[in-house]
Amino acid sequence: MISLFRKEIAGYLNSLIAYVVISVFLTGIGLLMWVFPNTNVLDYGFADMQTLFGLGPYVFMFLIPAITMRLFAEEKKSGTMELLFTRPLSDLEIILGKYFSAVFLVAFALLPTLIYYFSIYQLGNPSGNLDSAGIAGSYVGLLLLGGFFAALGTLASAITENQIVAFIFGAFLCFLFYDGIDALAGLDMLGSLSYQLERLGVVYHYNALSRGLLDSRDVLYFLSMITGVVLLTKLFIGSRKW
Repeated sequence: MISLFRKEIAGYLNSLIAYVVISVFLTGIGLLMWVFPNTNVLDYGFADMQTLFGLGPYVFMFLIPAITMRLFAEEKKSGTMELLFTRPLSDLEIILGKYFSAVFLVAFALLPTLIYYFSIYQLGNPSGNLDSAGIAGSYVGLLLLGGFFAALGTLASAITENQIVAFIFGAFLCFLFYDGIDALAGLDMLGSLSYQLERLGVVYHYNALSRGLLDSRDVLYFLSMITGVVLLTKLFIGSRKW
């Protein structure tokens, strides 16, 4: 699995995908945090990073499927899918090797945003007047959310051999799980079930982590969702393997 993980990372770094994705993410978040009115920190007047953690998930909805769309779709299109499964690896190890390579790239894209943290830290009045614990929790939440989106993107890539279709389907799944459940919980017709449905949604647990409270229930929720999607990908790959 480690060798496959390294191969996928090398594949990303030897192509423009990694550099384009990271550049777009950092440029977009940077413009939102420091330039665009209504969202930039300087006009907002508060030393926090809510712009990153509030809008980051919506940027991830498009960038992460762009990372994962090639994982299996490219193998199918190039005809190397059969060769891939001749390796002395189980289906789960192959899926995890590819999945963790996408998660690594997501974490790598988040790393430079620490510059924003140190900048805001210095801009605080007084310097350092910043909720560092809350920001740390928000980073954990955003990384777990990125891991979940990467799992959904991997599933989408396993379903089709067309990378564009994998991208669109992956983005749709990310939007459905992030906003869809929350929107459904807001329907008046559900009555008392709305609150229970809301607690099942990704937004509820992501917002809880964003408050800096690293509750094990929220972490286990994301790990369970990621595990479920990975196992679903394994089931699909196993049923279509040739």
